[in-house]
Amino acid sequence: MTISGFTMGKNARKLYYPMKQAVMSILPIVDEFIVVLGDSDADDTTREEILSIGSPKVRIIDTIWDIEKYPRGMEHAHQTDIAKNYCKGDWLFYLQSDEVIHEDDLPIIQQRCQALLNEKDIEGLLFDYIHFWGDYNHYQNGHSWYRREIRVIRNDPEIHSWESAQSFRRIPDFDGIHYRQHENTYKLKVARAHARVFHYGWVRPPELMNRKIKHFNINHKGVKTVNQLDKQHFYDGNFDYGNMSKTEKYPGPHPNVMNEWMAQFNWADQLRFKGGKIDNLNTFKHEQTKYVILSWIEKNLLKGRRLGEFKNYILINR
Repeated sequence: MTISGFTMGKNARKLYYPMKQAVMSILPIVDEFIVVLGDSDADDTTREEILSIGSPKVRIIDTIWDIEKYPRGMEHAHQTDIAKNYCKGDWLFYLQSDEVIHEDDLPIIQQRCQALLNEKDIEGLLFDYIHFWGDYNHYQNGHSWYRREIRVIRNDPEIHSWESAQSFRRIPDFDGIHYRQHENTYKLKVARAHARVFHYGWVRPPELMNRKIKHFNINHKGVKTVNQLDKQHFYDGNFDYGNMSKTEKYPGPHPNVMNEWMAQFNWADQLRFKGGKIDNLNTFKHEQTKYVILSWIEKNLLKGRRLGEFKNYILINR
């Protein structure tokens, strides 16, 4: 059995993505790791960081992003597919550049891949998510945050990244362009990985979070729209994470590969633990009354069961 790791990104280090840590987190159990790097800015140092890993397993592929051809976040899926197509393993382990796996979960994942290798009806493995928010001691687990996602898939040419690369679907005769199509796409049959993804996408210095959101919006809304928002000072100032006391506290340890990265944390004095809603022009679902009420019902009355939860997979108990 062989496992390939793969990821993609652009300006990852400049935008405070721990891509190096993501790669390192699963390097012990993969036979190769494909890193697709887009045409980043001159002051981005992602390539140097990836090369500093010093592993012969790691291979960098250079690409150019085309958000006019792949709008609405589809370039993320396109770049993910490029990386996937270079993989040679039986199983393909995808991590986004802000996702890290705990070392304690590596043998569990490896065992699951081995045990399910010949069970061809299982097309992927489903991981549990911890969405950190603001710092490394708090996380979001309300209704508006996805709980699980597919991160290991079979090496099958019909399986493609889907929509904006959050997940995967089987798409026969895919045209390679319309990653947001729903017609003639099929949810994957998956088993639980019994492992966690530590998601750090919402842990950044406040001055960098607005920059990250701006670049993200360019990919999803286009340059013209973002330029208009820029004129309205939409991305000015520092990001407000809101009242941190309203988020869950994380009690456990982080992956060891994150220790050096977490040591850079220096914005504690910019977080607040009182006051009202987030003071940004962006609207976040988890602060909307509807989702606050839904989250309370699910946590307190339904023992964690989600109402109307979207699941981009078919879970097989195996």
